[in-house]
Amino acid sequence: MSAPTPRPASPSPRAPGPHSNSWWIQWLLRPLAWLVGLAVAGGLAATMLICMGLAVIYPNLPSLNGLMDYRPKMPLRVYSADNTLIGEFGEEKRTFQPIAQMPKVMKEAVLAIEDARFYRHGGVDYIGVLRAGLANFGEARSQGASTITMQVARNFYLSTEKTFSRKIYEILLALKIEGMLSKDQILELYMNQIYLGQRAYGFAAACETYFGKPLKDITVAEAAMLAGLPKAPSAYNPLRNLKRATIRQQYILDRMLDNGFITAEQHAKAKSETLVYRSKAPVSREGEYVAEAARALMYEQYGAEAYSRGLNVYTTVKMSDQVAATRALRKGLLDFDRRQAWRGPEAYIDLPADPKQVDVRVAEALEEHPDSDNIKSAVVLSAEPRRVVALLQSGESIDIRTEGLKGLAAALSDKAPPKQQIRRGAVVRVYQNSNNQWQITQLPEVEGALVAIDPRSGEVRAMAGGFDFERNKFNHVTQAWRQPGSSFKPFIYSAALEKGFTPATTVNDAPLFFDAGTTGGQPWEPKNYDGKFEGPMPLRRALAKSKNMVSIRILKSVGPRYAQDWITRFGFEADKHPAYLTMALGAGSVTPLQMADAYAVFANGGYRVNPTLVTRVTDSRNAVLAQHRPAVLDESMRAIDARNAFLMSSLLQEVTRSGTAARAQASLGRPDLYGKTGTTNDSMDAWFAGYTARVVAVVWIGHDQPRKLGDKETGGGLALPVWIDFMRTALRGMPVEEPTPPEGVINIGGEWFYEEYTAGTGVRELTPDENDAAAPDAPNADEKRSILDLFGGKPEVQP
Repeated sequence: MSAPTPRPASPSPRAPGPHSNSWWIQWLLRPLAWLVGLAVAGGLAATMLICMGLAVIYPNLPSLNGLMDYRPKMPLRVYSADNTLIGEFGEEKRTFQPIAQMPKVMKEAVLAIEDARFYRHGGVDYIGVLRAGLANFGEARSQGASTITMQVARNFYLSTEKTFSRKIYEILLALKIEGMLSKDQILELYMNQIYLGQRAYGFAAACETYFGKPLKDITVAEAAMLAGLPKAPSAYNPLRNLKRATIRQQYILDRMLDNGFITAEQHAKAKSETLVYRSKAPVSREGEYVAEAARALMYEQYGAEAYSRGLNVYTTVKMSDQVAATRALRKGLLDFDRRQAWRGPEAYIDLPADPKQVDVRVAEALEEHPDSDNIKSAVVLSAEPRRVVALLQSGESIDIRTEGLKGLAAALSDKAPPKQQIRRGAVVRVYQNSNNQWQITQLPEVEGALVAIDPRSGEVRAMAGGFDFERNKFNHVTQAWRQPGSSFKPFIYSAALEKGFTPATTVNDAPLFFDAGTTGGQPWEPKNYDGKFEGPMPLRRALAKSKNMVSIRILKSVGPRYAQDWITRFGFEADKHPAYLTMALGAGSVTPLQMADAYAVFANGGYRVNPTLVTRVTDSRNAVLAQHRPAVLDESMRAIDARNAFLMSSLLQEVTRSGTAARAQASLGRPDLYGKTGTTNDSMDAWFAGYTARVVAVVWIGHDQPRKLGDKETGGGLALPVWIDFMRTALRGMPVEEPTPPEGVINIGGEWFYEEYTAGTGVRELTPDENDAAAPDAPNADEKRSILDLFGGKPEVQP
């Protein structure tokens, strides 16, 4: 037998050696070595690229003149005389803030999130680049490494596309910028140029936009919120997405603490602070017509540059007067409209059956029916004869009961005409009355204007050009050419005073008739407003009662051509007031501003001053570009004799004491009020023009497309109450001030006369023969001119 083959012995355990931990080298050291190698290689490549860039690209980089002489696009801003912002025009809202005035906390909030090493690098933060590279490698997400200087380079000179070549340009531009500007200059550029949402550029404008306060008053928490905006202004806008914006704000507060910019106590306080955002519009709506007029003046002067060079325009309007004018006019127009018939809802919309979708549908629909101050738009959810439930754009549901439904019984009936019926889906207007009860109303179709000026300087104190600027931007103060009616009569009377008439001159208030032979066309038989004739009366009483027959007889006597020339002394245009007898009844064309300017001649003792709206214009650095010097009344500005102005004020004072405007003195409780009512043919225009020694105010009410206001509507009933409401504010604190009799006038038996035109030498009365004579300057019959040619229309002008 053979012996068995022996088995190999089992290997003995291996003794520890130098390669026993190769797995550790394999999984840790080798990748690290690769990373180091890649970093070195990348660094060498980057260095080579930068060197190549410096050699090839750097000489061709754009000039930095735009940064050296930084002139940001800044909007045109319009202010009242007491520095209330009333208008802002331009694509970008911006307020330049020098770096020295930039709050420390705002700068530190920006540095904490955008570039904490800003003051320690030379434009490119290589440590930040490496950190961003490692973060991108390890987290599989993008982490930026742009410094503030690189962002300045990008914002001023480069596109936003993310390409390698653009990044090289960005780095090289940053290096060039750092070589030419100081760190503070670079930070100033960044903090004033960066877009921060809501059309706001720069942190000063953003603080006003989001918090309604100047940047100097910003808190740590607010600064952190604003500092979060540059990365994505839309995404981190707290007015649109508060939750997302707050998360970023909290992170920035942490970064501020980590960088030592704030203490732990400040950090904790800021994190718990509840921010209050701006709820009121930064621009006062009461001054929109004034702002638009100022804008037009600036555009005429500076062209398109007016909207980008940061002009600050200071106007003459006092904000208290402007608010009073706007509210008085709106109230007067609404009071008139409430006397009109219900015209029906503004629109009808289909409401979804699902209650959860109603709110969104209403909000969308009401975008086309914006609120008008305190008059809000609403959609009716349900309508019953004594109750209406409606939804506002804000989502608030309102309950309108019997008191708020006055005059709407027919519209709430099932038998109401479809276009007038108030039913589910109807878009209506509502407002809260003095008892905080909701009422249904409607926006007025009628329009109006109120303008007030200082008669001593011509400075405009208030200008309300219509009911609502957003609804109708046509400025009726400066653009509406309308017939002035009887408010024009004082200028005819003024002409008569120079022809020997006196306040005591007797003129017959008797019927007048001009046949076809006299007129060369159709017959004309003018009438008084009330259809009554009161016989002979002095001029004082005739003007107070606004007697049309007397005015026509006066004009016949002095001559239409003489009167046409005379009225140009007050600023009226002769060609808009043809030399016909209808001029006595205000058949020409004027604007409310022209009327205010003309009445100022009576108010200031006979001087003509041009209306002024702008007192000063400065640029973005507050350098004065234009300065208006207030007018100083002197004889070179004299339009009429001081005696004429004094006697006319005496006559116009009688109008407000016992005549068609007697309500003025009775309501305001002072004698130094002067003025004249005016109502045109068929009550298409209602006027009141009145003044004191320091304020001239004119009110006009009518439709844009002329039509009757109503048979019983007059200047005394429509325009005068608006004037009184405004003057309550405008005259507050002003002492009673009546004119001093000038040289050359005497008082006889309580009446004023020119010294040379007393009872014995002036026109004592117009005789019946004169009253019935044909009109001076009438054409011969063989000229065959129509009555429209001769009389400029056939208005039967009312008081």
